[in-house]
Amino acid sequence: METGVRRRAILGWCFYDWAASAYNTVIGTFVFSVYFARGVAENEVAGTADWARALAVSGIAVALLSPVLGAIADRGGRRKPWLALFTLLTVVFSAALWWVRPDPDYVLYALLTVALGNVAFELANVFYNAMLPDVAPPGHVGRVSGWGWGLGYVGGLAALVACLFGLVQAEAPLFGLLDAEEQEPVRATALLVAAWVAVFSLPLFVLTPDRASTGVPAARAVREGLRVLAATLRSVRRLGNLLRYLIASAVYRDGLNTLFAFGGIFAAGTFGMSFDEIVVFAIALNVTAGLGAAGFAWIDDLIGAKRTILISLLGLIAFGLPLLLARDVFWFWVLALGLGLFLGPAQAAGRSMMARLSPAGMEAEMFGLYALSGRAVAFVGPLLLAWATEAFASQRAGMATILVSFVVGFALMLAVREEKADMPASLRPPQ
Repeated sequence: METGVRRRAILGWCFYDWAASAYNTVIGTFVFSVYFARGVAENEVAGTADWARALAVSGIAVALLSPVLGAIADRGGRRKPWLALFTLLTVVFSAALWWVRPDPDYVLYALLTVALGNVAFELANVFYNAMLPDVAPPGHVGRVSGWGWGLGYVGGLAALVACLFGLVQAEAPLFGLLDAEEQEPVRATALLVAAWVAVFSLPLFVLTPDRASTGVPAARAVREGLRVLAATLRSVRRLGNLLRYLIASAVYRDGLNTLFAFGGIFAAGTFGMSFDEIVVFAIALNVTAGLGAAGFAWIDDLIGAKRTILISLLGLIAFGLPLLLARDVFWFWVLALGLGLFLGPAQAAGRSMMARLSPAGMEAEMFGLYALSGRAVAFVGPLLLAWATEAFASQRAGMATILVSFVVGFALMLAVREEKADMPASLRPPQ
């Protein structure tokens, strides 16, 4: 790939992180999740538990679908058609959240829509991540992954700024057309996310080349994909290093996903933050997370993904423990922003590690297994948080379960080697 084409391909690929982060940041973490727990559900404790169960159900669906679709895509070769389909579904289900009114009668509709949107969002990321080895030059996988994640945090920041000043804090949002009593300025953030994802995902489809089609007909790709997936699953037990990484990363990623899903709810319920304050806090957190992801991008390529992950988990534990004990809102801010520096590196290095371990030509299937391993335990974090929150009638107790996953994930990562998996030639798709 020529230098100019390569640079445009990387730019387009990274911009998808910018586009997709709006969904995670606005809907999944800081705005819509808080609106649901505080304004739609009967009370915040019940809303937190219901939100957790919805994410757990969607995680099971992702676990079942992602490796199957990844294996089929590898047989066909192309990633963009799959990515386009699930990006479109993410846009549709995001927009559908506009109709969630501040009334307990809308709880079931909200949870169903969020669950479906989360499935689409996660499946889109399987095919997006699978493009990384094709986009990044040799020796730059960690750098490109970190750039993408850093740009994603900047995108989430920009989306939050747009939500804050264009809708939530605006004196007359959309020229006074939105009814504040019906929480329409907050509900309209879902429409903004839908438009954001739709518009800013376009650079990837325009600038980033797709892998060539293998010429395998669709029906045959499905048959071969399912056959190869079954054979891969049987072989995984013999690939000890890959299996150890899938398990270790699944554990600590479950903690990260739970943190993202309930961080805004925790800030609102435990520290009494208003919507405006939560959005400002989220903006500041995205700044530190983006700086961490971009700064560690070079470190990943310099010292390796495994060491970057271990350093990041230590940072999350070191800041997370006193954060849970903090009583003063000032120290909550200080510790949360410090913790943010290690959020991006943990995610970006996890993605680059999977890219390094994936056999050539099997990236989508491997990232499908990556999603499967994560989602196979994804119900654990939210359900443990829901149980602890209800059992102790405390959001602090619920959030404390996240630290356990970081500690266990760190211990399991110590046994992982950073080397490419050697899959039998019979399992590789046609080139």
